[in-house]
Amino acid sequence: MLCFNTIHDTRQQLYAWRMAGERIVFVPTMGNLHRGHLRLVEHARQQGQRVVVSIFVNPMQFNDKDDFAAYPNTLEQDSVKLQAVGVDALFLPSVEMIYPDGHQNNCDVIVPGLSDILCGAHRPGHFVGVATVVAKLFNIVQADVAVFGEKDFQQLMVIRRMVNALCFPVEVKGVPTERESDGLAMSSRNGYLSAEERQRAPLLYKVLEQVKSQLKSGGDDISAIEAQAQQVLQDGGFRAEYFSVRSAQDLALVEANTQDLVIVAAAWLGKARLIDNIRLNLG
Repeated sequence: MLCFNTIHDTRQQLYAWRMAGERIVFVPTMGNLHRGHLRLVEHARQQGQRVVVSIFVNPMQFNDKDDFAAYPNTLEQDSVKLQAVGVDALFLPSVEMIYPDGHQNNCDVIVPGLSDILCGAHRPGHFVGVATVVAKLFNIVQADVAVFGEKDFQQLMVIRRMVNALCFPVEVKGVPTERESDGLAMSSRNGYLSAEERQRAPLLYKVLEQVKSQLKSGGDDISAIEAQAQQVLQDGGFRAEYFSVRSAQDLALVEANTQDLVIVAAAWLGKARLIDNIRLNLG
């Protein structure tokens, strides 16, 4: 596995692969890798000849400076994992390289309509940071395909809309959420859970499944269903930020004829902010 710390060296190698006719697939990460990340790499391997992974903890998408400072740095372990699953190149840029004038003075990428709802409403500026750094990474790597997990459904939609709006020549692929045996969505933030909280954590997915069953059985009072779900989470020790049934096409509020749905939720359990979602189609 090749490792690059500069944009120039990264582009030089990728140009050589591109000129050889090899299809490049990109997996952006913030490190602290778990099995879900490795599943993304495995999916990427099926999409082309060369797989490039980046590890960059993006300060622009953190609302809390302490949260950014505390984000785990597990580069040595991450490198071993990535090499084991056949990654061809690892891009490790510094903050100064991605934001040479500081991220406060950066040209921002804003995706209206999707960036200020749900997670965006509770984390102002978060998706501006996500869209901006992903746009920069796409310009550096210039991959044919980029692979993202579906656990952060809103993030995936923000990136897809950005790619479409700015005419990036990259195909964005979503990969289903990787889960623990008890249903908990794999996340780097699960490491913040205490042993007791880890036992409670699967309730989030359980409630998502229960709401899915209610909707499939004909439940149509969306507001009541959402409120009941939030109460169940509250009773289970969570502090819910939102629990919402939305259109899976654009995250709009559900209307009478909306059939392709996604149930999205974000809730705190101790120091860990957990997000999850589940899809269903009523057609």
